[in-house]
Amino acid sequence: MTTTITGKTGTWEMVIGLEVHAQITSQSKLFSRASAEFGGEPNDHVSLVDAGFPGMLPVINQKCVEQAIRTGLGLRAQINPVSVFDRKNYFYPDLPTGYQISQFFRPIVGKGELLIDLPNGESKKIGITRLHLEQDAGKSMHDQHPAKSFIDLNRAGTGLMEIVSEPDIRSAEEAAAYVRKMRSILRYLGTCDGNMEEGSMRCDVNVSVRKPGAPFGTRCEIKNVNSVRFVMQAIEVEAQRQIEILEYGGKIDQETRLFDPTRGETRAMRSKEDAMDYRYFPDPDLPPLVVSAATIDAIKASLPELPDDKRARYLREYDVSPYDASVIVAEKEVAEYFDAMLETLRVGRTSRSKAEIASDAKLATNWLTVELFGALNKDDKTIGQSPVSAKQLAGLILLILDNTISGKIAKEVFAEMIKSGQDAASIVEAKGLKQVTDVGAIEAAIDAVLSANPDKVAEYKAGKDKMFGFFVGQIMKNTGGKANPNLLNEILKKKLG
Repeated sequence: MTTTITGKTGTWEMVIGLEVHAQITSQSKLFSRASAEFGGEPNDHVSLVDAGFPGMLPVINQKCVEQAIRTGLGLRAQINPVSVFDRKNYFYPDLPTGYQISQFFRPIVGKGELLIDLPNGESKKIGITRLHLEQDAGKSMHDQHPAKSFIDLNRAGTGLMEIVSEPDIRSAEEAAAYVRKMRSILRYLGTCDGNMEEGSMRCDVNVSVRKPGAPFGTRCEIKNVNSVRFVMQAIEVEAQRQIEILEYGGKIDQETRLFDPTRGETRAMRSKEDAMDYRYFPDPDLPPLVVSAATIDAIKASLPELPDDKRARYLREYDVSPYDASVIVAEKEVAEYFDAMLETLRVGRTSRSKAEIASDAKLATNWLTVELFGALNKDDKTIGQSPVSAKQLAGLILLILDNTISGKIAKEVFAEMIKSGQDAASIVEAKGLKQVTDVGAIEAAIDAVLSANPDKVAEYKAGKDKMFGFFVGQIMKNTGGKANPNLLNEILKKKLG
C-alpha cells in the first residue's frame, strides 16, 4: 500500500522504519531490584545501581530476559542463545552513568517478521531487524520551576525491548497498522502493557523520501512519538518537509528531530549519530548472556494463541467474516470475551451441526461488535469495564435461540442489562417478556386483527402485499411484541391464503 506524494518535480515515495521501545512487564528493573512500577513520588523507585553510584554492579533480571525471548518467539524471530551487553556512550542529564547498557553487535533476538492488515483488505509482511534489551533513561522535567529543570530517576534502569523494523514501510497507514499490530502482540504475550500514554510503549520514526525505484534517501529520526495518530502525522509532516527541501535544490541532513503536534511540525534536536559515535564496547561488568535451548523451548511451549492464529481459527471454525475476525482479535480482552461467549453457547447448546455453530457465532459477533461495542462507546467504557459479562451476553443469545424471547425483545432486555447488570433470564422473568409460542393464542390474536380490519384483508387479497406487514405490526402490538415471529408469519399466511 505504497503512498506517493506529488511534488513540483513529480511523485515521491516514503521509506519508513520504526524503532518501538517497549517497556518490559516486570516487577523490578533490568539490572537492579528497584520497583519498575509506573508513577510514584519522584526518585522513589531508585537503587544505587540506577543512580549510577560508583562501584555498583549490574545484575541481570531473569524475568526481563524471558520476556524478550517470549516477544522474539511471538514475532517469529531468531533467538540467539548467546548475546552480549554493550555500553552505549552519550550524555543526557537524566542518564546518571553517562552511558546506557544496551545490545548492538550481538542482540538477544535476530531477524523476524510482522504481518500487518491493511485497510484495503490486503496483508503485508514487515521485516524485523532485531530486538535488543536495554535500560531506560530517567525523565527531565522542565515545568516544575521557571528557571530550573528537575530529574526524576524512577524510570531509569527500567527494562526496555527495542524492536527495530526493516525499512519496509511505505505509508503512514502502514506504519499505523504496524504499531497497532505490535502493541496487540505484546499485550497478548504479556510482555508489555502497550500503554503509549504512560510512555511504556513509544516509537522512534525514521523517515526518508526518494523518487520511486531510486536508492534510499537520507533519513531523519523523529524521537519518542507516543500515539498512533502522532506517528502518522509525524511521518506525513516530515516527508513533506524533506520533499520541499529537495525540490528547492537543498539536501537532507541526517539528524534527530522532535514532533510538535500542536504546531504540526518537526524540529531539529541534534545531528543524528552513527553507531561509531556512541563508542559501543562490551560492558565489562556483564558476561555474555547464555540461554539454553531448554529454556527457549519451555518459553515457546508457554506462548498463548496470538492474534493471527486466533483470527485464522475464527475463520476456519466459525465462518466469521475476515473483517469481524480482525476487529475481535485486535484487543486481547475482546478476544477473550468472545471466546468466553462461544464457550457458554457451546455448553448451552450441546447438540449442534457445523452450520448451527457458525450461525451461533455470527449472532454472537453481531451482539458483541454492534450492540455491546455501541453501548460501551456511548458510555466511554472499555470491554474490561462492561457491566455485562461474556456469560451474561451469551445467556441473552441463548434465550433468542430457544425462542424464549424475540430479537426485538432481546434489545429491550439488553438495555436493562447495561443499566442494571442483571442476567437476561431474571429480567425476562420479572417483566413477563417470554414469547408467546402457543399456537392457539397466536391464532386468536390473528383472528381478532383480521376481523377488525376486513377492508385491509380485501386489499391484501386484491394484490396489495404490503398489507401483510400491517397485520404483523397490529398482532405484535396486541401481544406486546411477544408473539413468536416465525409462528405468527406461518399462521398468518395460511389464514390469508
